[in-house]
Parts: sequence; structure tokens; C-alpha cells
Amino acid sequence: QVQLVESGGGLVQAGGSLRLSCTASGRTFSRYATGWFRQGPGKEREFVAAISWSGGSTYYADSVKGRFTISRDNDKNTVYLQMNSLKPEETAVYYCAAKYGSSPFRVERSENDYDYWGQGTQVTVSS
Repeated sequence: QVQLVESGGGLVQAGGSLRLSCTASGRTFSRYATGWFRQGPGKEREFVAAISWSGGSTYYADSVKGRFTISRDNDKNTVYLQMNSLKPEETAVYYCAAKYGSSPFRVERSENDYDYWGQGTQVTVSS
């Protein structure tokens, strides 16, 4: 069992930056591929970014490429999402998710692929 806790959300102006953290407890997080998803008001949850358990592979939604960066520090059991140039339409609850990974370079893009989820952290981008 893995417990995930997101932090770092808040209120930011358009064009600003935030760094989200996803900290795991319960098992060795270093073998878990991890992803970030978000759900805006009245919208379905969507994929944002993913990273393999080794950190050697990453994948981004087209809408965030070049602005968001996913990374991980396995010694700290934490995955980060650096978000720059934020837009008002990116106001959402951001969730991290984890799945035990067999391959060190595999990333998971579908929410159906993940086994563990955090409670989410609110990100509000004002115009």
C-alpha cells in the first residue's frame, strides 16, 4: 500500500509559477511510476505529466509541454511538478497517482493504469 500526499497548491496570478510535491509513504516509492492529473471545475480529469520510476522517462500533455516539468527525488520519496507560465484555464485540483513499475523507463498516461491516488491539491490561477 502506498499513501500519496500532494502539496504546494495555492493561488497564483496568470503567468506565475508553482511547484507541486507528491510525497509517498508506506512502501519504497522508488519503484513506482508516477503521474500528475488535474480536474478543473465542470471538467473531466485529464492527464498532465508522467515519470517512470527511474526518472529516465517523462511524458507531457501537449498543453503543458515547455511550461511544466516533472521530476523525482527517490531518496525523499517525492515527485515534483514545476509549473510555469500558468493560465487561468489551468485552475484545477491536481492529483498525483502511482503504479508499481516493472520497467524503469515505462510511463503511464491513462488514469486507469494507476493504482494509488492522492487527495489532490487546489491550484487557482487568477487572470
